[in-house]
Order: sequence, then structure tokens, then C-alpha cells
Amino acid sequence: MASETVLQRTELRRAPLPAAPPAIRPLQLRDRAALHQLLTKDGLFTREEVSVALELIDGALADPGGEYRVLCAELNGALAGYVCYGPTPMTEGTWDLYWIVTHPDARGSGVGRALVRRMEHELRALGARLIRVETSRLDGYGAAHAFYERMDYPICAVMPDFYRTGDDLVVMLKRL
Repeated sequence: MASETVLQRTELRRAPLPAAPPAIRPLQLRDRAALHQLLTKDGLFTREEVSVALELIDGALADPGGEYRVLCAELNGALAGYVCYGPTPMTEGTWDLYWIVTHPDARGSGVGRALVRRMEHELRALGARLIRVETSRLDGYGAAHAFYERMDYPICAVMPDFYRTGDDLVVMLKRL
């Protein structure tokens, strides 16, 4: 039964995407399995990346409002994406956007934009000043870079060979 629920919640093709914006809500324990499936669905992330993403999700479940926070997006009652963020240690008002993942069938439907806007709204209410994003410069991340730039997160630094030789770190930053 649990696996049926996960499959129903992650298969978005069966129902047309609504004209209404996605529903954004806090992470719930029942989301973990669907988020794991989402992270592994199209092979975009390595095993190590999936492990780290799940570690942050587990941290958010264990301590809501703590170091890691997660918001989920739903379309047609199905999990369509999530964003994970948290305060940057030893800073005043700076936050990190750790992960934003959208279901392949929901890409281009406004899910990512809705998640980021809701996160920014919540962070403004907490007195946040800056939101930082760190990502790879590899070609496979081009869509992510374009998304962040559309959301007003310009590149503010590049560190060559940061992740491994030929894989630069790109830092993007938004002032709230």
C-alpha cells in the first residue's frame, strides 16, 4: 500500500497539469519515500548526492524549523518538487538554498518558481538578508543556472576545479 501511494504521488503524467499554481506546504513524514524516488527518478544525481539530500530531509523531519527546512510542492495531489534550505553557520541573516528538485513531468510548470518564492517569503519574515546557492559549472547544470538567473540569483563567484578537476563551483547570491 505504501509503495502504491508513492507511485501515485510521483506519476504526474496521468493527470493534466492544472492552470492553478502548485500548492506549497511544509515537509511531512509521508513525503520521504516520494522524495527519495524523485531524487533517483531521472539519474540526474549521483548516489552520493542522493545520500546527502536524504540526510538533509531527515534532518528537517527530525527538527522542523531547525538547521534544515523543506517545503514541498504538489500538483494534482502528487508531489511535484521540493526545496531545502537553512541558515548559513556563523553569519547574520544569510541562508543557503541547498536543494531544489522538480519532478521531470512538472518542469516548466512553475513548481520551482513557486518553491523559491515561498522560501524567500518565509526568509524575509525571519529577517534574512542574503540567500546563497552553490552549484556545479558542468554543462548538465545549465538549466539550473538559467533558472537561478531568472529568479534574480546572479553569479557572484566561480572557484575553478572545486569539486574535481574540470568541475568548478559556481556561487549565486540574492539580496533580499
